[in-house]
Amino acid sequence: MSNSDQQSPGTSSPAAAVAGDRRFFGHPRGLMTLFTTELWERFSYYGMRAILVFYLTDTIANGGLGIDTALGNAVVSIYGTGVYLLSVVGGWMADRVIGARRSVLWGGIIIAAGHVSLSLPAAGFSWLGIILVALGTGFLKPNVSAMVGELYTREDPRRQSAFSIFYMGINLGSFFSPIVVGIVREAFGYHAGFLVAAIGMAFALVFYVMGRRLLAGAGEMVPNPIRPEERPAVVRLLVAVAVVVVVVYLLAALVSGGFGLTSVIDALSYLAFLAPIAYFVAMYRSPKVTDPERSRVLAYIPLFVAAMLFFMIFEQAATTLATYARDQTVLSIFGMSLSPEFFQSVNPAGIILLAPVFAWLWIRTNDRPPTPYKFAIGLGLAALSFLFLAAASAMAGGERTPAWVLGLVYVIQTVGELCLSPVGLAATTLLAPRAFRGQAMALWFLAPAAGQAITAQLVQATEGIEPTAYFGGIGVVALAFTLVLLALSPWVVRKMRSADALEGVHTSGD
Repeated sequence: MSNSDQQSPGTSSPAAAVAGDRRFFGHPRGLMTLFTTELWERFSYYGMRAILVFYLTDTIANGGLGIDTALGNAVVSIYGTGVYLLSVVGGWMADRVIGARRSVLWGGIIIAAGHVSLSLPAAGFSWLGIILVALGTGFLKPNVSAMVGELYTREDPRRQSAFSIFYMGINLGSFFSPIVVGIVREAFGYHAGFLVAAIGMAFALVFYVMGRRLLAGAGEMVPNPIRPEERPAVVRLLVAVAVVVVVVYLLAALVSGGFGLTSVIDALSYLAFLAPIAYFVAMYRSPKVTDPERSRVLAYIPLFVAAMLFFMIFEQAATTLATYARDQTVLSIFGMSLSPEFFQSVNPAGIILLAPVFAWLWIRTNDRPPTPYKFAIGLGLAALSFLFLAAASAMAGGERTPAWVLGLVYVIQTVGELCLSPVGLAATTLLAPRAFRGQAMALWFLAPAAGQAITAQLVQATEGIEPTAYFGGIGVVALAFTLVLLALSPWVVRKMRSADALEGVHTSGD
């Protein structure tokens, strides 16, 4: 670890160093560096994801890998699981070993190598590319946001605005990439599409490296470096994690009857289910956790399950909904031809348009209804989106459904996301015990990880089932849990408020 990783006591913080810089829409120019980095990184990520299932399931004659649709959907789902599980690793590495700046840099380099690997016309390079993009994203994703936070003090009134600008970059990148990559894929093939993603990641790295001086040291410091006396315990922890991973993989291979792609999917699914259980048990049993905090942990469990089910539906944008767009949707509207990738741009467009509306709405309603009811609304909308698609599919009677049907499904899910996702992140940071507050982001990442693991298992177990039954069945189950959460919501609110009362904390709303 070099001296540059440590911030000496006399050194001013990044926030203090850029306090007077207002040259980027009233914000420090370091925000511009992180905004453009994340914009292009998300361009590459969502561009690659937009065509991945098509590439995996298309025939070899058409340039694809020729695996069946169910397995292809499972691979893309478990890829998403891997990204979120590795985000926990990336966050830990930044906090304890190399700092956020280096995590983002090395993550970006690994992502770029992965996209280049995917652009090479060979199956081996494709699988290597998928692994590299997942690994690199795990290192980059949790740490760019952390660096944005370092540019501002907690009291700086520009802080919330900065994150709004930053998230606008995310959605701009994810809006344009499926459209651009889809056009290139149609004209020149899958590997050309992956090359576009590689170029996007190259732009991200250029902006990041060239803008380093504007960051004023943000991300340089290792917040909680491993002390010499801790090293034996850390080694034991890493060995234990490695042993668990190997044992889980061997168990998955035993269940699936051999070593191969299916056993990898199953192993990652098991890990995604075990990780949040281990987290909750560790939090609840920790001697560092007080009784009021245990009350909050119990209140958070139904919310976590709701988030897991929401993301199980929401993240199917790149799997079952993508293949439905290709195989079951009329790819034209108002006389204009559409690519199947186009529909994956509906969500970021909806976020850009609707996020300010919801921010205004929560202010106008004094941040009500309480948190669990917002979760129920979000999950309920996701459930209704699948029930609507099931009904539309049934009415089509085996024919393709109009493009507006699938577009509306994405819009409904976007409204659900705005009710649940930002609220969920805030709830996670508020409900996590103080001893686990720094790991709250990791806990939240485990919800989409587990949700996509469920999808990876579902699409294999329901292979060959008609869209009406598939989407309808998931919609019914999610709607049933929505009703359960609504019934539990008064109990969740009481748990949260009683914990606050025991600690003498005043709550204006939950």
